[in-house]
Amino acid sequence: MDLAQAHSRSHFSLVREAPGQQAPVDFCIPCNPYFPTPEIFDRLGGNLESILKYYPSDSETIAAELSTTLGLNPRTVVMGNGSTELITWIDHLLVRESLAIPIPTFGRWTDQPLETGKRVDMYPLLESRNFSLDVDDYVRFIRSRGSRVAVICNPNNPDGGYLPKHEVVRLLDRLIDLDLVIVDESFGDFVDAEPYPGLAGEAAVRPNVIVLRSLGKNFGLHGIRFGYLIANPALAGRIRGALPKWNLNSFAEVVVFMLKEHLAEYRDSLRRLAQDRHIMLQQLGAMPGLTVFGSQGNFLLVKLPDGHDGVQLRDHLLERHSVHVRECGNKLGTTSQFLRLVVRPSPDVRRLLLGMTHYLYAGTPLETPVIGLHHRRVALASGGPA
Repeated sequence: MDLAQAHSRSHFSLVREAPGQQAPVDFCIPCNPYFPTPEIFDRLGGNLESILKYYPSDSETIAAELSTTLGLNPRTVVMGNGSTELITWIDHLLVRESLAIPIPTFGRWTDQPLETGKRVDMYPLLESRNFSLDVDDYVRFIRSRGSRVAVICNPNNPDGGYLPKHEVVRLLDRLIDLDLVIVDESFGDFVDAEPYPGLAGEAAVRPNVIVLRSLGKNFGLHGIRFGYLIANPALAGRIRGALPKWNLNSFAEVVVFMLKEHLAEYRDSLRRLAQDRHIMLQQLGAMPGLTVFGSQGNFLLVKLPDGHDGVQLRDHLLERHSVHVRECGNKLGTTSQFLRLVVRPSPDVRRLLLGMTHYLYAGTPLETPVIGLHHRRVALASGGPA
């Protein structure tokens, strides 16, 4: 198997390459492992024929139901076929000449405007500061470059760094004169550093703010491809008017109309994942020479000890331990010395840790419990868990 150029292949491509074998444990795609529940999947399976056979309702009908469930004004909500569709339309409709974005971050925020000929002003987040964002310095950067659109991802991908709500509001206040300020909260539901951290209420009333959210990441349903944005009615209406009337599929409709019945299970899944994140951070932090960055997402960024390369470790884990991880060499602002590891339940993490131990510490017996290793080195990012 030639893995030299692979970065983040799909689950389906991995399954096709090894027909008849069990799919690898996925630490690559940031998916909620606890939601939907088996009962919800059973219900979806029981409706599979109707879901596949019939047209869905139009996107406004589905968005109106989502708005009711989440307590939002439907005139401020636009649903898309994944958050990347919304990023594409934001770029085409609202980004005129330039966009500022901290890096490292989600690649579509740099790649999409570059593909349409915009200038992308990349603000480097420093490893020495745990990739934390300084609002005042970012504003100075935006002013010095003359950027007309500014973006932040909160929590950020791939490091999970989180900017407290009052700091994001301060950023919005400082940038009131820009054409647009976008807060990508695709991983916002996983935040437990403060209560009710989202900026939906701010976006609904401000003249130049869009908040973007991803349902697939939060609900563990990447394959459905559904996300949404919140903006003032005029701004939301402009984007809504450009989208196809039936841009959402029947799976998305069925899930959205089921949500209000299962919000308690969803909130429980977030609590369980936060516990797993804390345990996984401590276990990884116990590995000698490994740097682990505190996160408020459902993933952790780690830096390998000097002399080790993430491409080789990724290939070793997949081929020898059937574990799939995200090596970050193709992310602007990081190198292949970094891995992003999705938070998963403890049995899966033990498998990851044994594979990493086998690779990183030659001669270390596989049965050595990683949690007992000494020389812990944990870099806690601003706003992350203790």
